[in-house]
Amino acid sequence: MGIIFDKPLIGVVMCQTNQGGHPTCSVHNKYSDAIVLAGGVPLALPHSLLNAPHLSENAMTVLDGLLLTGSPSNIEPWHYGEAGDEPHADPSRDRLAFQLITWATSHKMPMLGICRGMQELVVANGGALWRDLSQQPAFQRHHEDETLPLEQQYAPVHPVTPEANGILASLLSSTLPLQVNSLHHQGVRETGPQLRVEARAPDGLIEAVSLRHHPFALAVQWHPEWQPEQMAGSSALFSGFIAAATHYHKEKADE
Repeated sequence: MGIIFDKPLIGVVMCQTNQGGHPTCSVHNKYSDAIVLAGGVPLALPHSLLNAPHLSENAMTVLDGLLLTGSPSNIEPWHYGEAGDEPHADPSRDRLAFQLITWATSHKMPMLGICRGMQELVVANGGALWRDLSQQPAFQRHHEDETLPLEQQYAPVHPVTPEANGILASLLSSTLPLQVNSLHHQGVRETGPQLRVEARAPDGLIEAVSLRHHPFALAVQWHPEWQPEQMAGSSALFSGFIAAATHYHKEKADE
């Protein structure tokens, strides 16, 4: 008897770090925990998938959704047409994320992007970033105070307003402002033509986007994976993502 999978498999993009001289792929438990809480099965995607063309293809074929996680690292600026070095770069994550986004887009696989993951979706579709929001006087402070306890760093600090008739508004069943946390130094400057703005902060900064002509490809600048059962709207985001992944899984099974 074959194994019957009744829950969608979600690929979770990891970060490349260095632990005592050892190259290490890792991801915070909060991302995989949020997937499990919403009814999915998380599967970590290491950067070694880049070692041969068929590896990422094989991995994506068995998955039902893609989670683009947040990260302390930033996308290298040459990807969106700017010069200069990025001191907090993760080049292999850039390459892996863009490759997976391209695959998921062409196969209509559900995607959820968080913080860096939103920026990856934007840059992969021809958009551009503000490299340091603190140098842009039009914007309020959007990064955390790292001297505070995590509970305070991830506490809601400003509202975002969902755009009418968007995916986010549909998931929340509302266009009323939603209080969110804010832990990012960079932000979206231009979305590119393939993306739709889903929400903005009071200062006008883009806080959520979706991919046009795609069943479910939503990305947010805040961190809904932090205690999603307690944060307003967070459970709805993950539930919507897992529901889309479940539908995608059933469609694959019927082919």
